[in-house]
Amino acid sequence: MVRSGEEPKPAGRATDGTGPARLRERFLQGEPVDTGVRTSILNSWRRSRSLGLSPDRTDLPYSEDFDPGGRIVRAAVPVLDRLQVAFSGSQVNISVADANGIVLLRRFGDPAMARSLPAIQRVPGFVFAEPVAGTNGIGLALAERQLIRVYGAEHFAERSQGNACVAMPVRDPLSGRIEGVLCFGYPRSFEQPGLGAAIRRAAENIERRLLGQSSAHERALLRTYLATGSEAGLYSGVALDAVAGEFPPRDQAILKEKAAELISRGQRAAIDVTLPGGRRVTLVSRPMTSVSGVRGFAVEAVLPGAAATGSFVLPHQADELPDLAALSAAARPARPSITLPSGYLAAAPAPAVAPDGGRDGVDGGGDAPYGGRGAVDDGTGSAFPARGLVMVGEPHVGAYALAARRRLELLSEASARIGTTLDVRRTAEELAETAVPRLADFVTIDLPDAVLRGEESADPLADLRRTVLHGVREGLPFTQPGKRIDFGPTAPQLRCLTTGEAVLEPDLKAAAGWLAQDPEHTARLLAHVHSLIAVPLLARGVVLGIASFYRAGGSFGDDDRSLAQELAARAALSIDNARRYTHERTMVLALQRRLLPHGLPDQDAVEVAHRYLPAESDVGGDWYDVIPLSGTRVGLLVGDVVGHGMLSAATMGRLRTAARSFAELDFSPDEVLTHLDNLVGRLDREDPDGKGAGVIGATCLYAVYDPTEQRCLMARAGHPPPALVHPDGTVSYPDLPAGPPLGLGGLPFDAVEIDVPEGSQLVLYTDGLIEDRHRDVDVVLEQLRVALAHPERAPEETCQMVLDTVAPSHPHDDIALLVARVHALDPGRIAAWELPADPAVVAEVRASAMRRLADWGLDETAFAAELILSELITNAIRHGAAPIRVRLLYGRTLICEVSDVSNTAPHLRRAASTDEGGRGLFLVAQLSQSWGTRYLPEGKVIWAECGLDAA
Repeated sequence: MVRSGEEPKPAGRATDGTGPARLRERFLQGEPVDTGVRTSILNSWRRSRSLGLSPDRTDLPYSEDFDPGGRIVRAAVPVLDRLQVAFSGSQVNISVADANGIVLLRRFGDPAMARSLPAIQRVPGFVFAEPVAGTNGIGLALAERQLIRVYGAEHFAERSQGNACVAMPVRDPLSGRIEGVLCFGYPRSFEQPGLGAAIRRAAENIERRLLGQSSAHERALLRTYLATGSEAGLYSGVALDAVAGEFPPRDQAILKEKAAELISRGQRAAIDVTLPGGRRVTLVSRPMTSVSGVRGFAVEAVLPGAAATGSFVLPHQADELPDLAALSAAARPARPSITLPSGYLAAAPAPAVAPDGGRDGVDGGGDAPYGGRGAVDDGTGSAFPARGLVMVGEPHVGAYALAARRRLELLSEASARIGTTLDVRRTAEELAETAVPRLADFVTIDLPDAVLRGEESADPLADLRRTVLHGVREGLPFTQPGKRIDFGPTAPQLRCLTTGEAVLEPDLKAAAGWLAQDPEHTARLLAHVHSLIAVPLLARGVVLGIASFYRAGGSFGDDDRSLAQELAARAALSIDNARRYTHERTMVLALQRRLLPHGLPDQDAVEVAHRYLPAESDVGGDWYDVIPLSGTRVGLLVGDVVGHGMLSAATMGRLRTAARSFAELDFSPDEVLTHLDNLVGRLDREDPDGKGAGVIGATCLYAVYDPTEQRCLMARAGHPPPALVHPDGTVSYPDLPAGPPLGLGGLPFDAVEIDVPEGSQLVLYTDGLIEDRHRDVDVVLEQLRVALAHPERAPEETCQMVLDTVAPSHPHDDIALLVARVHALDPGRIAAWELPADPAVVAEVRASAMRRLADWGLDETAFAAELILSELITNAIRHGAAPIRVRLLYGRTLICEVSDVSNTAPHLRRAASTDEGGRGLFLVAQLSQSWGTRYLPEGKVIWAECGLDAA
């Protein structure tokens, strides 16, 4: 059996007013003693106090209803006799109690102790269960279900203060159920390090003897089966493994599983078993009782269509019984075939395993097909057997074997069902769905809020929240999901967290700690649940929460506790993976959203709406931007960095910043893409080791809309084309040269200019909107066309409609969507002049401009605008080339533009006091909000923007 380690013992054990003795007194007085006392002892003290036990009580209940000759007694007597010899002359008191804490056996190292000790320490029959005796070795070993040491001052009762003890549960090796407790009691001065090892060895010897009792039962049943046939003269010999050559190992395993379930039923029955090859075999179980009184069942296989004569087969169990091997030497007479009584035919049960782990059936023989053999000669001249023994056993042993098989199947199923997603809540639900109803009737899972957010919880008990409630039926008075959970100091859930081990409460009606946490609530639950296993969800040293398994009928056992802990451990790893993923995804998403525009700039050229939808699996590097440009123009930008995660999000931020900078320099779309392409190439080259720090690639679409001309210049680098929604509702996808993705280098980008009438909508998006492994791109583009064919919708409505009807329901890639309804600048707010390169015309143009500003009501801006225009026109005439054009744009601001066909660039400099010139652009910069140069295919534009409140 698997043994758990015991807790370290405290520093002080004496009752001299120090150490645990002083802490016990403080506890009894109601003072907090959370440190300095072992967790198991403190929990036991709390349970004892909640039960109303008095530390001054000297008597214990005595039970006359115990079996002095039961299984545990028969197995323990020889072991205790040897222990008595080993501890001869010492003050060690050796006892064995049953699973209810009733002492069944007593032994003393010094026989004189039997005369000097009080009756409760020397007479069998007294009850030492914790609910009646308080903290003591036997009671605490049953409560904690592991090796326990209790020192003098740790006992709850005053009567035991001068003694210490070490106690160890004894389990049935087949069922794992606790059959009793072995306990060594001794004066606290006798403490020896070897007592723990000695009690472990003694408990293991008792358990081996318990297993031997089961083996003897099965041997007795087998002898009875064989003797029954011999007395009837039906067979005097056994042909070992005569059936094995006819059945492949897979079919043999099926027959053994069905036989084990028949035995576990404990009733006479017959079932038809259909094997994978289509052959049918009938299994018949019949009861038998050995001479020694062992009751069990034998399961025989009856082959259909067999002759009236046949052989009996003894499986491998005979190899382990040398006294029966001689039975296989003699020849076997014929035996009539069996006739099944009516009513014994039953449906085939679910798979099970044989009691000895699968070695008790026939094996060998290979995979020969059923029809590939004729009669088999087994050395006796008989034909292939018509019947054969498959298995004998006791019903309760078969039930244990069946439960063991189902536990293995459940663990195998859990591996496939738990952790299918990277969602914390869904993973917890998968644990509950796997456990119900095959392990428990109800499962609750409580996780800290921090874990649900993807973080580690600093204090799991402080922010526990009911996350999952799943059961065979609804309507029970459990705390509902979403509610906060507070466990009392004696609750099994708190104990499981402090110990890191699963806590089993076989009977909740007797579980003082569970009852005490909320008497009113637990009283209502007791009408529906009977047993509880509380398991901590621990992974990589992180406390993730608590899983509670409830059973409505019957009690959980230690095997159930081990299974629950294994399920919880597997689920905890998946939950922690989901938590870590959630944490990383949250950080990446926060970074992504931080790097995206927080608000749209004020401008009149377009009315914009946007959406960003991260992928379900991971966050990528999609971005969008709206960039006000000179001349009331606006830039619309959408891009996508290949890949997902933190690197893609960080790279997206770098590219978006660079793209915005290039755009604000008034580069054309193809030039912006060229600069971005060079940047991505440099980022890749910054990773000389090729370990993933570089950028795999990116795509981008950049469009510049001019409201004065209602035209749009755009270029793309490997990005999906935009959609253009015309005012009449027609939708088109402009034919733009695709261009290579960013980062390939060496290939040019081409810009295309298209007409965009006022009221049209430009729709820019990333490939996550239209590309999906389950959908054809052309079909999705047609769906997008239908969704966009409503020009009357506002951009916000269009965005939502596209996401609702076109976007995949479970996007595997990010989606960035930008919808811009274009506006035209009122022609009445545009003034333009064309003039020759003659300084004499400067005054005339200046006067015309002032008249136009007066018509617009911009008298307060006229002074600054007049100086700016004079300087810009003079510079164009002196340094540029004709024709020279002047334009005023009246929008949110007043924009003064002067263009010529020369490519000479203006240069702002600070003139010295002795210089005769060089101060013109300095004055322009001082009088305007901003100014700059925009290059055209032929020539350039010098522009300056004035605020409307300028004086």
